[in-house]
Amino acid sequence: MVARQGEEVPSPLVPAAHPESPALPEKTDNLAKPRRFYKVVDTAPADVGFAVRLDGRTPRSPGGRLLEVPTETLAEMIALEWRAQGEFIDMGSMRLTRLAYTALDGVAQTREATAQLLADYAGTDLVCYFAEGPMSLVARQEEAWGPLLDWADFELGIPLARAHGILHRPQPPQSLAQVKALALEGDHFRLAGLAFGAALFGSAVLALALAQGRLTGAEAFELSRLDEAFQEELWGVDEDAAARTAALAGDAGMLEQWFRALARG
Repeated sequence: MVARQGEEVPSPLVPAAHPESPALPEKTDNLAKPRRFYKVVDTAPADVGFAVRLDGRTPRSPGGRLLEVPTETLAEMIALEWRAQGEFIDMGSMRLTRLAYTALDGVAQTREATAQLLADYAGTDLVCYFAEGPMSLVARQEEAWGPLLDWADFELGIPLARAHGILHRPQPPQSLAQVKALALEGDHFRLAGLAFGAALFGSAVLALALAQGRLTGAEAFELSRLDEAFQEELWGVDEDAAARTAALAGDAGMLEQWFRALARG
């Protein structure tokens, strides 16, 4: 094993805002892509879990923190992203790495505020707002969201009020406090996943269900876009909208991998 002293290498990547979540660094365009500067990618035990290494050295996040994660499974999955790079490093293809950077540079320093963000999403949670019509859409929402709200109530201790239409309906303060408490139970990597999921789905309930293994990433994503899917059935699918949907579905799949990797150790 290569000695750990002096192994750290700064990352050339620059953080920016993700289009769907302010916490995730933005994808870089072709002109901004750095050249690949390493040959061998592996993982090794580290002080706080496992490190991803490039030619035996641990890269740093844009904020200067070592790319070390809690579990070997997650480290290996991130290493696969780095191995897959060609002549240039395309951060747009490295979803797990980007979320790890978010956990290291952002969430670790703002745990309280990030957990509050999740509670805020619960306060206006997508799955609590049912349509007023047509009845076929309402029935679809009841069938899909009703059991999920029951699960949140009985399994997580988060009873949430339902609303019909777009007018805001306040949620019980104790429910929002419970969401925040659940968010703070895990480490900052799990919290980063929850915050990203809540922004992606517009729902703290869906993010928690994915983190708990109640839903897959694909299931959570489809539940988050019932209205959109209903409209597509009526009016067809726009090409640009389809491309955006595919990209967001990819983010949901990444998030499922993220939570599974954190659970496996």
